[in-house]
Amino acid sequence: MGRHGWNSGALRWRLTALLGVGVAALALIVTLVNTLPGGGSTAGTSRDGDKVHGTPATPPDTDRPEVGWGFTHTQYSADEGSDTATERVEGLLGKSRLPQDQAIMGWGADNPEPVKGRYDFGALDRRIDFMRTAGGTPVITLCCSPDWMKGGKSGVDNTNWSQASLETAPKPDHYADYAALAATVAKRYPDVTHFIVWNEFKGFWNDSEQRWDYEGYTQLYNLVYKALKKVNPKIMVGGPYLVMDSVDPRDANASRTFRGSWGAMDQRIIDAFDYWNEHKAGADFVVVDGSSYTNDDDLLPNEFGATDKLTAVSRWVREQTHDLPLWWAEYYVEPADGNDDRKGWSETHRVAVQATGMIAMAKGGATSGFYWNPEAEKGTECAGCLWTPTDGSDGGRQLPMYDLVSRFDAAFGPGATFETVPVAADDVPNVRVLATDRTVLVVNTLDRQISAKVDGKTFDMAAYGVKWLTR
Repeated sequence: MGRHGWNSGALRWRLTALLGVGVAALALIVTLVNTLPGGGSTAGTSRDGDKVHGTPATPPDTDRPEVGWGFTHTQYSADEGSDTATERVEGLLGKSRLPQDQAIMGWGADNPEPVKGRYDFGALDRRIDFMRTAGGTPVITLCCSPDWMKGGKSGVDNTNWSQASLETAPKPDHYADYAALAATVAKRYPDVTHFIVWNEFKGFWNDSEQRWDYEGYTQLYNLVYKALKKVNPKIMVGGPYLVMDSVDPRDANASRTFRGSWGAMDQRIIDAFDYWNEHKAGADFVVVDGSSYTNDDDLLPNEFGATDKLTAVSRWVREQTHDLPLWWAEYYVEPADGNDDRKGWSETHRVAVQATGMIAMAKGGATSGFYWNPEAEKGTECAGCLWTPTDGSDGGRQLPMYDLVSRFDAAFGPGATFETVPVAADDVPNVRVLATDRTVLVVNTLDRQISAKVDGKTFDMAAYGVKWLTR
C-alpha cells in the first residue's frame, strides 16, 4: 500500500573515511566495544529509552478522544532547516494549535530500537519537541517495526530502509516485543496521550487466502492496547487504520451491499474491519484512511461527487462501532501519478476538492482528520503543501492548504454542531456547504465563476472558489 514517502534515514549513518593506521585501530576498538555478540552495532544507542524526554507540555485534548483536524509529519518537515523558516512555521502553528501526528519509524524518524533493549530516539525527540513548541495535540502512530522484529538483522548499521522492508510487519513471536516498544515510547513522552496502532495493515496480507491477515493485526493491536493502558490508563488508543478501498462495482471483490455512485467497497476490507471490531481488546476511537477514488484511480462520478464516499464510509464505521469517535488518519481526493506525486491540479482546484472532502467526512460524523502533508525538502514550489520548504530563510510561509486546514479545525472541530442553511435551488448542484451557528463554508465545484445565494446572502465565487461566511 506504499502510497506515500518515508524517511530512509540511511544517510544519517554515513561514516567519515578513517585516515591512518592509528585511527583505524581506534575505530576497530570502538566498534568492538559497541557491538553486542550476535546483536549488531549499538553505537549511538541508549538503554534509557523510557526516560522522560525534555519537558513534557500540557497539550489540549488530553482527556478526550477527539482531537480535531490537523496534519501528519512526513519525510521532511519544519523541525529542520533554516531557523528563520522553522520559527515562522512554529508561529503559524502556535496560533492555530493544530493536532500533529508522527510515526515512530520512517517518515522522518529513525529506527527507534535497532538492537533489542537499545534505543535511538534522536529524530523522534526532535519531532516531539517541535510539536510541543507548536502547542497542538501530539499524536503518535505506532509504525513501523525495527528489523530484528521482522526477520532482519539487528544493529544500527543494518536497518533496511527499502519500502518493502519498512512495510513488513513484526513476526508473531515479536508482537510482545513491539508492544514493549510502544510502552517505552509512551513512558518517554508522557504528554502524548493519543496513539494509533500501526499503519494501513502494512505487512498484514495473507497471500495464501488472498485477504488481509486481520487475525494477526488484531493480536498485535490487543497487545499494544494493553501495554499502553498499563503505562497510563488515560492513554487513548485507536485502530485499525485500514485503507477503506473502493472498487468498480463490477469487480469480483466488490461488496454487494455497500456501494454508491462513487463505486463499491472492497469486501475484503469490510471483512477485516468487522473482525477487528469484534475481537479488539478495546478502543477509545476508531481510525481509517482512504481515498475518494477507486483502486483504479476512477473519480466517480467526478472529483467532487466522489467525495460522497467519505460520508458513506464515515457513517458506516460509526454504525459498526456504536459511534466511537472517528478519525481519518489520511484522506486523498487527488489520484497520484507514477511517482506517487499529486501535482496534476491547480492549487485552487486542489483546495476546493480537499474542502469538499473534509465537508464530506464531517457530515459523516468524523471529528478528527490528519492531512498528509507532502512537504518538500528544498525549493519554492510545493504542490498541496501546508507551507513552503524550510531549507532557506524565506521558507516556512503559509500556503493555501494550511489556510483551509487551520480554518476548518477552528470552525468545525470537536463539539461543533452542524446546521442546515438555505441554498438557492439553482446553486444546489454547484456548491458544497457546511455550517454551524457561527460559520458557513461554501465551495464552488465549477471551473467558472458563479453568483451564489447561501444562508440568505448573495455573493460571487471564482472558479473552484472557497468562501467563508460569518453568521
